[in-house]
Amino acid sequence: MKKEIIHQYFKKEMEEMKILVQINPENFRGLEIIAYPDGQMEQTKRQFEPDIYVDLEADEFETCSPLEFNLYLKGLVK
Repeated sequence: MKKEIIHQYFKKEMEEMKILVQINPENFRGLEIIAYPDGQMEQTKRQFEPDIYVDLEADEFETCSPLEFNLYLKGLVK
């Protein structure tokens, strides 16, 4: 039986960009999206450290919904 993973999502909004992060809480692999006001986006696969949650809190990231993350992932938000 395949185990289902529920990813965790975080975001940080700044004037010059928005950063969205998806994390697999079991292996700390994830995806980072950087969205710029002009519509350009960068996607980077990441391997996070187990203390990523401490870093996200220190950097003032907040939780976000899977829907918001996936709208950016699919390029449906500018």
